[in-house]
Amino acid sequence: MDLFSRLWAALRTVVAELPDEDFVRPSGCAGWLVRDLVCHLIIDAQDVLITLVTPTEMKPTRDAVTYWDVTGTPPTGDDPLDALTVRLAAAYGEPRLLKFHFDDVGSAAGRAAELADPDLRVGTRDEVLTVGDYLSAYVLEWTLHHLDLTAHLLDAAEPPGEGLARSREMLEGIAGADFPASFSDKDALLVGTGRRAPTGAERSELGGLAAELPLVLG
Repeated sequence: MDLFSRLWAALRTVVAELPDEDFVRPSGCAGWLVRDLVCHLIIDAQDVLITLVTPTEMKPTRDAVTYWDVTGTPPTGDDPLDALTVRLAAAYGEPRLLKFHFDDVGSAAGRAAELADPDLRVGTRDEVLTVGDYLSAYVLEWTLHHLDLTAHLLDAAEPPGEGLARSREMLEGIAGADFPASFSDKDALLVGTGRRAPTGAERSELGGLAAELPLVLG
């Protein structure tokens, strides 16, 4: 839970420090500008708030690794919900309004996470997890989206190293295999989730795992 808070704070700091012109630059998410991704992060923060106040007595059905639904098809940006996010982002008009809303909702989500009981069971997406597992799953979410946010922003800070390392561990758990030791944590995440294609040399190192990639998390 501490790692969740540190990564979320780092991501919110990057957004707060973005100059206006960066909001219309491309992000690492197909079909989305930076402003679209920030709008998506607002929705993510809302999901965190909703989930943390949705307790249940049912037994957990998933944990931090099995939380994700995995497909092999990267998003194209044409999904209706993705398209809605783009329209919502454009409706803000000015980056300062988007920043304000993100900081407002994002700060609330961060405080709620710090106050939550890690052993509490909560419901989300018709599944049940402990709060600890739910927030741990979001370590991967925040790290990947931090990489997406800074993909084309050379001056923006990248995700903290501890987040990259933990996210790699979780992705390897999802894959059921380890990425080659020669892969940096960042490259393992980018290649593993289809954010970039492996080079010929990387594909050779991946061996049989290459056929299982990308792991598209939803």
